[in-house]
Amino acid sequence: MDYSAQKQSHVVCIALPEQGHIKPMLKMAKILHSKGLFVTYVNAKLYHKLARVDAVDGLPGFKFETFPDGLPPLQNLIEKLNAANGIHKVTSIVLDGFMTFTADAAQLLGIPIVFLWPIAACSFMAFYQFRNLVEKGLVPFKDESFLTNGSLDTAIDWIPGIPVMHLRDLPSFIRTTDPNDVMFNFIMKTIKRASDHGTGHILHTFDDLEHEVVNVISSTFPNVYTIGPQQLLLNQIPVSQKEELKGIGYSVWEEDRTCLQWLDSKEADSVIYVNFGSITVLSPEQLAEFGWGLANSNRYFVWIIRPDLIVGESITNLGGEYMEAIKERGFISSWCPQEEVLNHIAVGGFLTHGGWNSILESLSAGVPMLCWPFSVDHPTHCWYLCTELKCGMEIKNDVRRDDVEKLVRMLMDGEEGKKLKKNTMEYKKLAETACGPHGSSTLNLDKLILLLTN
Repeated sequence: MDYSAQKQSHVVCIALPEQGHIKPMLKMAKILHSKGLFVTYVNAKLYHKLARVDAVDGLPGFKFETFPDGLPPLQNLIEKLNAANGIHKVTSIVLDGFMTFTADAAQLLGIPIVFLWPIAACSFMAFYQFRNLVEKGLVPFKDESFLTNGSLDTAIDWIPGIPVMHLRDLPSFIRTTDPNDVMFNFIMKTIKRASDHGTGHILHTFDDLEHEVVNVISSTFPNVYTIGPQQLLLNQIPVSQKEELKGIGYSVWEEDRTCLQWLDSKEADSVIYVNFGSITVLSPEQLAEFGWGLANSNRYFVWIIRPDLIVGESITNLGGEYMEAIKERGFISSWCPQEEVLNHIAVGGFLTHGGWNSILESLSAGVPMLCWPFSVDHPTHCWYLCTELKCGMEIKNDVRRDDVEKLVRMLMDGEEGKKLKKNTMEYKKLAETACGPHGSSTLNLDKLILLLTN
């Protein structure tokens, strides 16, 4: 496509500057570019170098821009891009759903906004209920006793499109006694702005995964598109375009690939992969409980321990006794190419914090999960994964090494693990169908392109 000679639709993609938001937005930017749109991806300066922006030098129709660390002055940015790009005026914005506070500027310029939600549809619907929780007197809680008096076990059976869940399964921002809680009120305002300002909404899921709740959201918000799993859609683009875009990385940390060589020496489905994502933190005690649970399971494992994983400590040290105990069975690294690891034939299970990117990547690879939800929307994702999809089992928050050992063995070798594997493989096939030539995600992508180009 000759971007220099044609007046192309120009979409600007802006993500919240955090790993779990950057990755799905960058993937969406690649997908849109593969469909012929002129794409500008806007980074916070903090992450600009990490995105390997030189990877698109000379690539027609794809460029990077930056905004200062902090809030993006969106109106100034759009005006700058319009002045610099000649015939490629900005025609639409794909904006992270949690950045609706920047949407007013685009409306002043008359530019349509489509929000990308890097969460499950069930979590989006749970966030949408925050105002109802207040009106029903369920939140904020009266005092801190809600943590121990059973209040979190209160059944919630009135959320459209969602079966019975409990207060503990809702996003962790509800766990407050303050009516002016910053994050709880931020979410309420975010969803309200999304309803007021959004021309459309992209949900990173697929119809067969969350059919009922997607139908409810589609009847409430305009132009809702389930487009996912993104990587399976990227797998469909022509080889020449893959080569052009492959240098654009998603990770804000350097990836250590040596674990892949270690996995090459292991049998199929013999290794459990452990990664708690980019924001989860553990106490030293929790680290030890997970560590010894993995060691005592006598199963092979790859464990990703970020330098900042432990609260208040810059260096993670499990001790010489521990390292001696796992030397034949455990591989510890600071970060890795997660999707390649999950798709490695040796990996048979995934211990995750319940981030939506991780869950979708694991389902796409056919790998069942153990879930230890940390915060934000992780409890909702964990509930849906374990209760509705039946592709995982939950580790309780007060993690104990005996429980970790037992559940790892169940997942990797037990009858329950075999059932979870079977269910996960079924969703893998459904995901592949959704992203195939006539699948729901592919058709929804085509509809999105029409919205962004008209």
